[in-house]
Amino acid sequence: MENRPYVDWKLVNDFMIDVFKAYGVPEADAAICADVLLESDRRGIESHGCNRFKPIYLDRIKNGTLKPVTEIEILKDTPATVVMDAHDGMGMVASHKMMEMLIEKAKVCGIAAGAIKNSTHYGIAGYWTTMAEKAGMIGISGTNARPSVAPTFGVEPMMGTNPLTWTIPTDEEFPFNFDCATSTIQNGKIEYYERIGHETPAGLVVSENGETLTDSGEILRQIRAGHAALLPLGGLGEQTGGYKGYGFTTIVEIMSAALCGGPFMQALNGKDADGKPEMYHLGHFFIVINPEFFCGLDTFKKTSGDICRALRASKKAPGAERIYTAGEKEHEAWLDRKDKGVPVGDSIQKEFMQLRDECGLDYKFPWE
Repeated sequence: MENRPYVDWKLVNDFMIDVFKAYGVPEADAAICADVLLESDRRGIESHGCNRFKPIYLDRIKNGTLKPVTEIEILKDTPATVVMDAHDGMGMVASHKMMEMLIEKAKVCGIAAGAIKNSTHYGIAGYWTTMAEKAGMIGISGTNARPSVAPTFGVEPMMGTNPLTWTIPTDEEFPFNFDCATSTIQNGKIEYYERIGHETPAGLVVSENGETLTDSGEILRQIRAGHAALLPLGGLGEQTGGYKGYGFTTIVEIMSAALCGGPFMQALNGKDADGKPEMYHLGHFFIVINPEFFCGLDTFKKTSGDICRALRASKKAPGAERIYTAGEKEHEAWLDRKDKGVPVGDSIQKEFMQLRDECGLDYKFPWE
């Protein structure tokens, strides 16, 4: 049962925008960033919502590893492709501009693709792919990240959690939205576990000695020190298919770095040779496919919807109540929360009040 207080969506949105502005982010950009973060909470993906507002964005602006003003440079622009340099500004702002451009190109060319270099954390990948879906198109996106995942048979963190995300239109109330890391778990989930005092399940993280780790706080410290690593999807070794996750993680790393000529793997650890914080220089890639150039949007949506409905109607395992398709649980989370608001736990309550006082803002929260 949920015992955290719910806070009105508009109140949290306005608060985030005002704090971003106080940190130097232009108002229009702040509105984009706040919406991306809250979209995570709307979908029930709390590891990437309010939980990451301060540590991933505000703290990085403060320590100089994220520029609040995003200066987007178009390096290459063709009828069907775009390459951008975000110059270490807000990754969410650059990604929003990229998707706007690609959707327009896909209306003309049928398919469009783009890549961004020298960027920063861009929120949930599903936000960008959903922009394409709302325009009646298929969205695909991925991003590299600071190294935290070991290759199969390895223990050294070499690649990021590297999500490979698809959002596909259907004729249902919600799209098919597959948005997840290519590792067994992502850093944000472990950060969330640490906040709530929860252990990380065994078998998801490996130490440099090849042992599994479960203490969430210790895992984060060990990963940041380079002494532990997350495992790729499939887990340890080959028997459970870990090599498959390893392959997908590598694909995202290549696509995110090679298409834009950006840095990769351990060059993205956010620290210089002396261990001091530096820019992350992340890369993202985006693909938009317009079904109108194939069988037509209505036919496409009907077929994808039929596939999802058939999967959910298939024979269930003993004891299982239902079968889901990707995006269904997120849709149900939104239906549950849309009138209630954002659930805010103790640690985030403290951060909000600290930020309010620091920025001299006039807000009253329901838990006070």
